[in-house]
Amino acid sequence: MTQGLSYRVATEADLPAVVALLNDDEFGKTRNPPFEAEPERYRLAFEAMGAHGDNQVIVAVSHGAIVGCYQLTYIRGLSHLGGLRAQIESVRVSSAQRNQGIGRAMMQDAVTRAKAHGCFLVQLTTDTRRERTRRFYERLGFIASHHGMKLKLGTD
Repeated sequence: MTQGLSYRVATEADLPAVVALLNDDEFGKTRNPPFEAEPERYRLAFEAMGAHGDNQVIVAVSHGAIVGCYQLTYIRGLSHLGGLRAQIESVRVSSAQRNQGIGRAMMQDAVTRAKAHGCFLVQLTTDTRRERTRRFYERLGFIASHHGMKLKLGTD
């Protein structure tokens, strides 16, 4: 299935398909309203990401249809002598297209983009309830080296 797969930075016109992918997931569908319910909020968030410059949504396209997406954010810090790292978020493959190598190919694309951008590290987090997802990332060489923590602030 990965033959003919291409990647590009998402455009505003892609938002309905990207939000649908985010919701095509057991946990995502409980976090996000459908695009049609909140189009302006999604557009504003997308515009803010674009204005940042180092925060992109990448879509995977097969035969003209968006079949996957991920968010890639570049983060500069003082640690590692000001090294640049890439944070991967919101990785989704259409439920109809899973287990065909698309996720692996998307992660290879993310790593390639991060290297080209000068990153020394690629990092991601995954929900602890996603056991299969954790094993997938481990097969790709990701190591659970840190314990991630979050504090919900109660605002949207």
